[in-house]
Amino acid sequence: MQITCNRISDSADIPRILYETPRTDITCEGQCDCACVAGLPTSRQPPVPLADISYSLNPDSLLRAAPISDDYYITLGKDFDHIVLNHSALVIANHFDRARSFQEIPHAWRKAWDDEIIHSTLEQMLVLGLLVPEDYTAPTFTEMPNVLTAWLHITDRCNMRCAYCYLPHTCTDMFAETGYAVIDAIFRSALAYGYTQVKLKYAGGEPLLSFPLVVELHRYAGKLAKQYDLELDGVVLSNGTLLTAQMVETMQSLGLRLMISLDGLGQHHDCQRHFADGQGSFDDVARAVDLALSLDFVPNVSITVSGRNADGLPDLMAWVLDRDLPFSLNFYRENDLSASHVDLRLEEERIIVGMLAAYKTIEANLPRRSLLASLADRANLSTSHLCTCSVGHSYLVFDYLGRVAKCQMDMENTVTDANSPNPLAAVRESNIGICNIQVDEKTECHDCQWRYWCTGGCPLQTYRTAGRYDAKSPNCNIYRALYPEIIRMEGLRLLKYCNVLT
Repeated sequence: MQITCNRISDSADIPRILYETPRTDITCEGQCDCACVAGLPTSRQPPVPLADISYSLNPDSLLRAAPISDDYYITLGKDFDHIVLNHSALVIANHFDRARSFQEIPHAWRKAWDDEIIHSTLEQMLVLGLLVPEDYTAPTFTEMPNVLTAWLHITDRCNMRCAYCYLPHTCTDMFAETGYAVIDAIFRSALAYGYTQVKLKYAGGEPLLSFPLVVELHRYAGKLAKQYDLELDGVVLSNGTLLTAQMVETMQSLGLRLMISLDGLGQHHDCQRHFADGQGSFDDVARAVDLALSLDFVPNVSITVSGRNADGLPDLMAWVLDRDLPFSLNFYRENDLSASHVDLRLEEERIIVGMLAAYKTIEANLPRRSLLASLADRANLSTSHLCTCSVGHSYLVFDYLGRVAKCQMDMENTVTDANSPNPLAAVRESNIGICNIQVDEKTECHDCQWRYWCTGGCPLQTYRTAGRYDAKSPNCNIYRALYPEIIRMEGLRLLKYCNVLT
């Protein structure tokens, strides 16, 4: 990861701006068992000479001066990225709280800094999108992801009986011919809509129970990707307990990645993820993680946070960070099969306390990579966006029979099957099942400063709670309590590693 820093001088009195160079390898981050979110493009203007016109702070700025330390602050906006400023840079930025010309530079600035420093700072603010011309019109964003993601329900069999699982676990597998038809259907839709990348999520049940089929289908998908000049990304979503060295080596050879579910250490994991015979699975999952790492294969860790395991999150974070594992913290979603387990529910205060305690552990062990898309359920604070996930637009879910639904948690509402000429078209046009509307259509989110990062949470969970899709998330209060801390930690991370890398 590259971190770009504007360090004009070591003096704390010199204006200083830190930011991270935008990343292109976004597919390597936080895998989970949900649809991936597509972000909005952020402003990156080419360097231009300072013109004799008026400029002002970007009106879409969300946080103009959120403190992260005694002398540093972080700001972000709808159409620009996270930027860290020291106090002197913040003074300069706030000078443009109303439209001013660059010629209207206070005399005190010239006494404190020379013209080169002042102009360099102003130019960088302009390039980053923090300052904009007086006649600036914010771009109208339309999400146009270049990745078509598909969930393949390889098998309904599973060796575990997790408390929050939404599947009945019958002894059914996808037939190979069905799998080939599914892969063909995915590529038909990708080509029809001009996607440049296909991402396949091999899931279950437990997909390692049908690992030979995963291998067979991914090899076939690789041939189609090469034929049609498309990028291919694949991830196996597993509980990890059946992982072997041979499986790891096969995934490495195919370019497949691995996501392993781990909800805590010891009993904090076992209380909600146990084998069919009731025995805990933590030891087997931990063994799988360490096996993968020993073979230079880094798995993503998906953590489901519930009322049962919230207290154990700090210890789990220490374990994950010690191994430098990418991870995502995802909230439990109630479903018909789990509703009887009332202790899984997200009691607000307990979840907030547990999550903030986990953040303290992370703050003491900040990784080099950004965690903005990993720390708060479906919220992606790394980039602004309009929808919580890609469901209904750039996402296909295939069950073991090849039937197509919009979301894996809504698989009973199928809209077509793999024989469709273009299953994604059927998904986009269908009124069956989940409705994933944009945040601007959610009446209870209109006045929220976080709306373009939170986008109202999981639409299915909102509907289950409120009976409509345009309401705010039932987890809204939890989100609001967590987001400021996440932003502050990102500022600390930029500050820490910019200092190291400069």
